[in-house]
Amino acid sequence: MRLTVLGSCGAWPEAGQACSGYLVEHDGFRLLVDLGYAVVPRLQEYVAVGQVDAVFISHGHPDHCADLNPLLRARVLRDDALPPLPVYAPPGALDAVLALDRPGMLADGYVLHDLAPGSELDIGPFRARTELLPHSLPNAGLRLTAGGRVFAYTGDTGPSPDVAGLARGADLLLAEASYADQVPEDSRRSLSSARLQGQQAATAGAGRLLLTHLIQGTGPAAARSAAQQSYDGEVGVATPGLVLDLG
Repeated sequence: MRLTVLGSCGAWPEAGQACSGYLVEHDGFRLLVDLGYAVVPRLQEYVAVGQVDAVFISHGHPDHCADLNPLLRARVLRDDALPPLPVYAPPGALDAVLALDRPGMLADGYVLHDLAPGSELDIGPFRARTELLPHSLPNAGLRLTAGGRVFAYTGDTGPSPDVAGLARGADLLLAEASYADQVPEDSRRSLSSARLQGQQAATAGAGRLLLTHLIQGTGPAAARSAAQQSYDGEVGVATPGLVLDLG
């Protein structure tokens, strides 16, 4: 199993970068996990849009799903339209982004699968489990298993013991860490800190922790240091172009 970071900015993309977007590959199958602002241009530096096999969207905030629109446009508005793309998301999460174009324009480009968080399903070679994690919109955390390896991703989440459950024994936990240490009071139920994610990774016994979705002003060094206060494993910060092999 291989992870490629396409974008990792929280809330909006910094100059020359993209918001949350991750390419997870196994046995030639390519799964896009989240598609925030500016991810599609980054994606095409690695694979053509026709080589994407499925999409998983954690929740409906545009920094996680806005680029589903250009991805579908690139697959539909061509002389040789591609087969419908399986798209997995919580119910209603993609209503706004799928309504950006005139009704029916992109309808042949995708097949939408509503996720019931807490359920298990197969996505290509991956055995997937989802978990409803606390956020201002319904957010599905994701656990993928393939080839004896486990990848866990939080999407955006406030404090919850379910994060550690989702990442139990995972080879890699990709975790939202909008802030290094203290989360502002008005966001404490819906966003996390690097310090908290370090605690979650330690509780889960995760092999590696990769911090992502750092809000502008949250320094990578400070985030890494905060996570290391309670987690002894390898801590990294997601940057565009980072490739991790879980094998």
